[in-house]
Amino acid sequence: MLIKKGAEASLYLEEWHSRKVILKKRLSKRYRVPELDREIQLHRTRHEPQIINRARKAGVPAPVIFMVDLAEAAIVMEFVEGKQVKQVLNDLQQEERVCLCRRIGRLIGRLHSNGIVHGDLTTSNLILTPRGKIVFLDFGLSEQSGELEARGVDLHLMKRALNSTHYRHARESFGAIMEGYREVMGDKAAEEVLGKIDEIEKRGRYISER
Repeated sequence: MLIKKGAEASLYLEEWHSRKVILKKRLSKRYRVPELDREIQLHRTRHEPQIINRARKAGVPAPVIFMVDLAEAAIVMEFVEGKQVKQVLNDLQQEERVCLCRRIGRLIGRLHSNGIVHGDLTTSNLILTPRGKIVFLDFGLSEQSGELEARGVDLHLMKRALNSTHYRHARESFGAIMEGYREVMGDKAAEEVLGKIDEIEKRGRYISER
C-alpha cells in the first residue's frame, strides 16, 4: 500500500516474512540522462542504509534495515509504530515539550559528534513511539561530514520546521534542542553552530531582499 510519494522515492507499507515493513523505492527521473539517473539511484540506495547503520551504532534510534535490492533501487526497513513529533509537539504540556526537545537535541548531537548530518531534520522525520522512544527517519539526504556548515544547515532546517509548524512554541522548543545538543557537543561546538545558523539566516534575508 502506497503511503507516501515524495520527490525522490515512494514509501509502501508491506508485509515481509510476517512482519510490517516499509518498502522505499527510489524513483527514476525522466529529465536525467538514463546512465546518470541509474548511477544516482544506486548510490542513494547503497548510501542510506550505510548511514542508518552508522547512526544506530552511534546510539541514535533509526529503522532496522532488512534488505537492500539494488536491481530495484529499493530498501526494505522496519516499520516504526508511533506518531510523528510534528503531530504531538503542540499538544504537549510545557514541561513534556521541553523535555522531548532536549532529548531530540542530544540525539542530533550524537549524530553530529559521529560525523553524520541528517540532511532533512524536521519534526515530520521524527517518530515518538508508544514507549516514548524517539526514532529518526528518512536519511535519504544524509551525508558523512564534520563540516560546521553542514551541521549548521541541519539545525537551521529544524529551526525553520519549528517556526513554520510549531510557531507558538518554536523559540522555547529550539532553545531546548540546543540545550540537549550542548550537553553532547560541548559549549564551544554549540556556540559555533549557533553562529553558523545566524549566518545562514542572514544569507537568506540578503537573497530575499535583493
